[in-house]
Amino acid sequence: MPHRVVIVLFDNFQLLDLAGPADVFSAAGLLDPNADYRVEVTAVRPEAVRSLSGVTVTAEAPLRSVKGPIDTLLVVGGLPGHMVVAETAALVPEIRRLAGESDRLGSICSGTLLLAEAGLLEGRRATTHWAVGDLLSRAHPNVQVDADRIYVRDGNVWTSAGVTSGIDLALALVAHDHGHDLAREISRWLVVYLQRPGGQSQFSTPLNAQTPKREPLRDLQGWIEENLNADLSLEVLAERVNTSVRHFSRVFRAEVGVSPARYVEHARTAAAKRLLESTDEPLDRIATRVGLGTPETLYRVFHRNLKVSPGEYRRRFHDKER
Repeated sequence: MPHRVVIVLFDNFQLLDLAGPADVFSAAGLLDPNADYRVEVTAVRPEAVRSLSGVTVTAEAPLRSVKGPIDTLLVVGGLPGHMVVAETAALVPEIRRLAGESDRLGSICSGTLLLAEAGLLEGRRATTHWAVGDLLSRAHPNVQVDADRIYVRDGNVWTSAGVTSGIDLALALVAHDHGHDLAREISRWLVVYLQRPGGQSQFSTPLNAQTPKREPLRDLQGWIEENLNADLSLEVLAERVNTSVRHFSRVFRAEVGVSPARYVEHARTAAAKRLLESTDEPLDRIATRVGLGTPETLYRVFHRNLKVSPGEYRRRFHDKER
């Protein structure tokens, strides 16, 4: 029997959340006749569903008419994170219903928010797009959010990170169904990683810093960016804004959202990333320029923040055409 995959869409969905997994399942059948996946697309209304990119997709059937059994149920993402749930409320009860008729279910990108709203992630581990990880944690404290993972499996529930990670998720599903050899052939066919090195923090801003209200702190942020290789200890920073270390630490965290030390490390990491992407400077020179001192410290900071070494980051993102 064909493996039935039902993918749930909504207005302003992310097109690649649909196209990526669908192409993986299609390639599986091309490369192995035994891997017979049949993809069905559904939405609240059986009509053209407009994606964020403006491309429209015709849903084959209204969501309310879809019945089980379903082998794999997938929910795509799209829209800004805070709007996904607010503007797709009609999906939630139908997703909950179909989940009960599915052998396994999953989400791509911010679609994880819809699984959570349907109560399908309670007590489970999950991931989502890095930009909505905090939103998911706040709205659903019983969900264990691992925001740096490309995909997470918890029992029969599979969730993936942002956009292109839907391809990673689909490859993992095929590997689970038909073995890693077929998944490897599909990745070669589609010219993608079978398993990416590192996590999605390589592609995201690893610090959610706020803009402070006080002008001295805003000026200090600019000074930090311009003097990364200077002494940026708490004592020096507090002195620049003419306050005590204790008061400075408290006010900085309250207004910026992170500690001064964390902010400085983020600024140095971001600067090192830019240099790795745009120059051929050796690691010891980069470490010195951004204030991290030694290649060993640079290595530790990259692994802590990006889950990848500076060398691997350069291999993946270096601009050879500059």
